[in-house]
Amino acid sequence: MISAPAVDEDQAALRLAAEVPGTALCTIVGIDGSYSRRRGAQLAIAPDGRMAGSLADGCLEKELAAQAREALAEGRGPGLLRYGAGSPFIDFRLPCGAGLDVLIDPAPDRAALAAAIARLDKREPAELALPAPSPATVRHFVPSLRLVVLGAGPEPEALVRLAAAQGLPAELLVPERDLSLGRAPTVALDPWSAVVLLFHDHEWEPALADWALRSPAFYVGAQGGRTAREARAERLAAMGHDAASLARLRSPVGLIPNARDANTLALSILAEVVAAYEHMRD
Repeated sequence: MISAPAVDEDQAALRLAAEVPGTALCTIVGIDGSYSRRRGAQLAIAPDGRMAGSLADGCLEKELAAQAREALAEGRGPGLLRYGAGSPFIDFRLPCGAGLDVLIDPAPDRAALAAAIARLDKREPAELALPAPSPATVRHFVPSLRLVVLGAGPEPEALVRLAAAQGLPAELLVPERDLSLGRAPTVALDPWSAVVLLFHDHEWEPALADWALRSPAFYVGAQGGRTAREARAERLAAMGHDAASLARLRSPVGLIPNARDANTLALSILAEVVAAYEHMRD
């Protein structure tokens, strides 16, 4: 079972700019103070008014759309605009009080955009050169977060359902249908994959935890009380995992201690997984 495709605002902006001729691409290349988006956040503005990505709450997007249309109509190249603190636009203010430098490229290199998308679709990091006058020369991208959940019962189902509601790709592997006792799955994992084991029958765990810990997955978690955790650690140590490897396994899993229902546990786990993924993007 796989949830809906990921909703990654930056990648959505790349795709719109690559697919629709005449689409402008705006990139935050400087932030002074505290702001609700990261440096590198992007917004694509198509000629028909469609937008992808997000830089603020809507007002800045409308302002940038007007600037992009004007730049395209006048045949101008990339330009750098300042908003908020220190901006020459005295009639446009950012309510947070921050200062923002935004690169507007009215005609980005669509071949370069397509190349970046192709790498991301292959689950590989990508980069996009930013033209002058941007102070940053390259925008780096990492593949979207991917969640692989192994288990049976309401807990894994709730986790995959919550991930789907957030637009995160999640795959649920269940015993007997997708998993065989004592065998590792054939699913390929990468450094942007998170693996969560949610079993009440802990006999399923050793081979699966061994597989996950030997993979490049950035997150490996498993539920279980103290007795189950101690037994699991002993089994994994006997399978050759040292202290550093065992330390990769997050258990108890999730941010909320002692979650007692499936939905709370799902929220607790997903929050921890997303936090770990966001740390890699900073």
